Amino acid sequence: MPRRIEIVEVGPRDGLQNDPVLMPTEVKIEFVERLIAAGVTRMEAASFVHPKLVPAMADSDEVMQRVPRRDGVKYIGLALNERGMRRALDAGCDEVNFVMVASEGFGKRNQNATPEETADLFDKIAVLAQDDGVPVSVTISVAFGDPFDGEVPVDTIAMLAERAAKAGAMELALGDTIGVATPWDVRERIDAVRAVVPDIRLRMHFHNTRNTALANAYAAVESGVDVIDASVGGIGGCPFAPAATGNVATEDIVYMFERGGFETGLDLGKLIETAKWLETEGLKHPVESMLSKAGGFPG
Repeated sequence: MPRRIEIVEVGPRDGLQNDPVLMPTEVKIEFVERLIAAGVTRMEAASFVHPKLVPAMADSDEVMQRVPRRDGVKYIGLALNERGMRRALDAGCDEVNFVMVASEGFGKRNQNATPEETADLFDKIAVLAQDDGVPVSVTISVAFGDPFDGEVPVDTIAMLAERAAKAGAMELALGDTIGVATPWDVRERIDAVRAVVPDIRLRMHFHNTRNTALANAYAAVESGVDVIDASVGGIGGCPFAPAATGNVATEDIVYMFERGGFETGLDLGKLIETAKWLETEGLKHPVESMLSKAGGFPG
């Protein structure tokens, strides 16, 4: 059997949060429905942050009330603090993703916290999800570089990974929030995390700001990672990171891995249709993905 790579679709959350177009709630629901039709079974659908900070996510509670509930489809809500965690649980998220931060410069501006303080907070609030029987994961943001502080020590990534695992995270994502990673960075950080928490499930989150996201995804999979975040059309970016552009495009990732003999369970044609729908109806502006322009393999 071919090796399966799980694609976590982040378009409805990370894809939309920094877009200049505020997508109406009913259009978001159509977006989600299109993703499900393309085979997506796990997606970020909401972010429980202050609406003044991220206006595009102000309707997250309503979105979670209206998303189609289908067998096997899981919705992830993002939380940065205790209030966000409680809102995500109350909204009925199937999973909650908490964000630790790997550098103080970004952490102070994004979460008003240092790396150690975000780890301390997760120690305190992870139990809320665990008490509700809801899986909780951790994303380490700016794991490859900070827009204000520059280099991020690998030892900090390892420390946060160990803290996340001890507090009960079922999965750990390394986030290239500003798109500076290279394949060699990817391998180095994966090795560092596995040295301290060898059994935790790893996920990778790449932005294509410097055109290295596909190479980084390849390096991650070659290093044994089976879960990759992606966003249809390559839309997205972080509101708190200067010049942060979109995520790696889901259709580009799917094309690369399936041509390489891996299985994703996603329908490439429907993903391309969804990217084109974003351009013409959903967001009404061009998207960055290459497959939405070139199509799949000829014939």
